Amino acid sequence: MKLREIINPWTGLDAYNCFGCSPTNPIGAHMRFFEENPDDLYGDIVSIWHPTQNHQSWINTLHGGMVATLLDEVCGWVVFKKLKTSGVTAKMELRYKHPVSTVNGPLQLKARLKSDNHRVSLVEGELWGKPAPDADYQICATAECTYFSFPEAKSREMGYLEPALSTSDYSLEDLM
Repeated sequence: MKLREIINPWTGLDAYNCFGCSPTNPIGAHMRFFEENPDDLYGDIVSIWHPTQNHQSWINTLHGGMVATLLDEVCGWVVFKKLKTSGVTAKMELRYKHPVSTVNGPLQLKARLKSDNHRVSLVEGELWGKPAPDADYQICATAECTYFSFPEAKSREMGYLEPALSTSDYSLEDLM
């Protein structure tokens, strides 16, 4: 799988402090995003995220609120990049399938557009983790997010900037 990094267009803007994706938020997740197939409206947006013990609920287990945050953020970037607009999460249906380890390596997040009907879009996301350091990745949580997207003029008025792609290709292994 070849990935291209999505360049965060808001980095460096005054007052930009998103918990999920701002690289300068001191307590934020500092998520980065990659596009699997830039020419495919329904291709995946991918993020690799490294949890720490500061993100746990029970011992060595990622807090469920962090799971929801990570999935909401990767799904939101589908709207930014694929639909070229901004929006808000109107509904999120989350399914916790397995505990998410904070100590067995990085997490993989993937999201894709499921449907787009004018201003209402469905985006599905997955969080993949490892139950043990030497185990294979498994889907630990899934989300279906309903987004209300803004018209282009409103989106730009609110500060939307279209994200560009880097020119470098990455593999999933490069990012781990």
